Amino acid sequence: MTTPLAARIARDYGTPAAVIDMDKVERNIARVQAACEAAGLANRPHIKTHKSPLLAKLQVAAGAKGITCQKLGEAEVMAEAGIDDILISYNLIGEEKMARLAALQAKATMTVAADNSTVVAGLPRAAAQSGRLLNVVVECDTGRKRAGVETPGEAIALAREIAASKRLNFVGFMLYPTETGWAEAQRFYDEALAGVRAHGLDAAMVSTGGTPNLKNVGKLRGATEHRPGTYIYNDRMQVKAGVAGWDDCALTIYSTVVSRAGPDRGILDAGSKTLTSDTGGGLDGHGLILEHPAKIARFAEEHGFLDLTRSNTRPNVGDVVRIVPNHVCVVVNMMDEVVMVRGEEIVGTLPVAARGKLR
Repeated sequence: MTTPLAARIARDYGTPAAVIDMDKVERNIARVQAACEAAGLANRPHIKTHKSPLLAKLQVAAGAKGITCQKLGEAEVMAEAGIDDILISYNLIGEEKMARLAALQAKATMTVAADNSTVVAGLPRAAAQSGRLLNVVVECDTGRKRAGVETPGEAIALAREIAASKRLNFVGFMLYPTETGWAEAQRFYDEALAGVRAHGLDAAMVSTGGTPNLKNVGKLRGATEHRPGTYIYNDRMQVKAGVAGWDDCALTIYSTVVSRAGPDRGILDAGSKTLTSDTGGGLDGHGLILEHPAKIARFAEEHGFLDLTRSNTRPNVGDVVRIVPNHVCVVVNMMDEVVMVRGEEIVGTLPVAARGKLR
């Protein structure tokens, strides 16, 4: 059954549509800000989830110290909107990126991450062009096997390389422990900190992440800040991780049932180009339909294939349903804009200003 709000959204904007509940957004912002403050940490939210200067400003107004961006293009959009104190949590390589980083340094206080000597060797060019020291943190791998130096010894050596440059300022460490790996992260950090202090350096900035680790905020002794991102919207992955409930999921996809060619199946107008094919680390199906216990079993680009065998209530052709995505960050990056609502009222649309910024 289609709710009155869903009917208005389908009429005014069409489906599929990404819809955010601003009351839930603001509640999520306040809840996580309070959690960081209670743990004695600064909050540096990652904007890769919402990609919106307006929402980043709401986070800063609520008390966030600054923001985190994953790519230069995201940081450029945020700095242009007047947001200061930006961490780019990603290795930056190449002359083109150094020129853009230098331009950013003229607009905002920038910090960048590095996990190897090639990156560190290139960063002084950006600092020289901007005429300002560039802050650098050493990214440390503490179990995810993604980016980051793998040993405390490598972290110490890279910190010394950074500090040896007259144009770079070593400011600390960036970590993203696994949800169960904080004891190992503590040992890594303690050894790295002792090592840099032995060489006359210190770590003024020790940054941990992300939303799945909200239950661990404050567990790393010496941490100064946390970098959650997904919490502003939440999704099935965060509910599974135990850091959000269904009522904390602020973004849903409104989608129309366009076919019921068989009694146990149907087709949504939201396919892989809307909900993406991300299974969220083994979740069953490609999103949670709030109105029906139906499974979105598979996708084509514009088709969501409904498996209705477990559903006692079955949608009709023309019904508009709401879907909580598996992984909201990649869904938002597919959208030019989202529709904002409060309760049963449509507030307007919000551009996803930093979408598609892959570099």
